[in-house]
Amino acid sequence: MNLQDQQIVIIGGSSGIGLGVASACLEAGASVTLVGRSPDRLEVAATQLGGGARVRTFAADVTEESQVRELFQSRPPAHHVVLTSVHAYYAPIRQFDVAQARRTLDSKLVGALNVAKHARFAGQGSLILTGGVASDRPGPGGAVIAAVNGGLVALARSLALELAPVRVNVISPGWIDTPMWEVIAGASKQERLEQHARRLPVGRVGLPADIGHAALFLMGNGFTTGETLHVDGGHRLV
Repeated sequence: MNLQDQQIVIIGGSSGIGLGVASACLEAGASVTLVGRSPDRLEVAATQLGGGARVRTFAADVTEESQVRELFQSRPPAHHVVLTSVHAYYAPIRQFDVAQARRTLDSKLVGALNVAKHARFAGQGSLILTGGVASDRPGPGGAVIAAVNGGLVALARSLALELAPVRVNVISPGWIDTPMWEVIAGASKQERLEQHARRLPVGRVGLPADIGHAALFLMGNGFTTGETLHVDGGHRLV
């Protein structure tokens, strides 16, 4: 994959999946703009990537439309925009907190709508949303995240028509070894990931680099739009 001289905006790019996508894009020759809410975390991520002048950062909360507008007005049109940000929230439906659930809705669905409205693309370009296996294989306590991920699939199909010729697709990861699991599982993170790995046909959980490679495919394949690319190690089969 050759992304030489292309500009990629990665929202949620300061850690986890977003950082994996940024690394893959840099290896392919692109320049990246990392977007997140914390300037300090963005600076650490930029240093970790070691991309020099090819890595820029922009602090913004994509749930706030004015900040999304400023993000895209302040920079040249992007060749590709990738959204990986999420406020993950899991709780039994009879116990879940509505305010927390709305944060999840805002972080993935409202953020995607704001970006779709204000993003400016160079040429045809593409917009990549990040869903997740929960929409196909939901578990107890995961109703909110399952609903949001399913909503993103429907949104991408609609946007593929409305934003054409810009292509719009979804990456649907399975369990990926990211810092988010430290929030979800705490001290039992490694044990839970190892247990899950034994269930999967591929015998391991995913890495951010796996999603980075998937993103490169969607950026480079000009005949793919309105699709959901499952990168879950076979999770939907077990």
